[in-house]
Amino acid sequence: MNTHVQRRTKDQLATRVAQDIFDGAVVNLGIGQPTLVANHLPAGREVILHSENGILGMGTAAAPGEEDYDLINAGKQPVTLLSGGAFFHHADSFAMMRGGHIDICVLGAFQVSATGDLANWSTGESGAIPAVGGAMDLATGAKQTWVMMDLLTKKGSKLVKRCTYPLTGIGCVKRVYTDLATFECTPQGLRLVDVVEGLDGTLLEQMIGTPLLH
Repeated sequence: MNTHVQRRTKDQLATRVAQDIFDGAVVNLGIGQPTLVANHLPAGREVILHSENGILGMGTAAAPGEEDYDLINAGKQPVTLLSGGAFFHHADSFAMMRGGHIDICVLGAFQVSATGDLANWSTGESGAIPAVGGAMDLATGAKQTWVMMDLLTKKGSKLVKRCTYPLTGIGCVKRVYTDLATFECTPQGLRLVDVVEGLDGTLLEQMIGTPLLH
């Protein structure tokens, strides 16, 4: 890879995702990297954060020394609650997810296909513990599913022509935000939205092994 390529840090990636969340959106942030988005929402933009374990109106991560472990997100991280926020039964939370009341969910992934298939709950390896949680409900119940992840692993690209891991949802991912570029998934394939400085579409196509729409 070009040595001048500046990968987005996790906080920079979270900021990039937050930029695209519209005012008034109800958003679920998945476990892992997506939780960082709560800390980077633009000032003055009203975004209502939902957590799978039963929170609506979640705020940023709790400051050091101010953690309350009775107030945690789905990843068991201490968070804050905004004025007017509420917490409630798990069943009610899933009713929100399945009932189409979430505008955007931001999830991590093991693989995403060019047409938006999502694999984020198992690598299919022998002895792996299945942990799908509410991912299937979110991926198919939210009005838009976005993925936030590193583009590459030691084994290659996580953005692939066709998923080889067990699927969470089919054709559900609309956007993929990575440390190197942002992509839009369409029925025809991948469209490049933006790319970090020092990297171009040709090299990206080589990295992911699939052509980009122009």
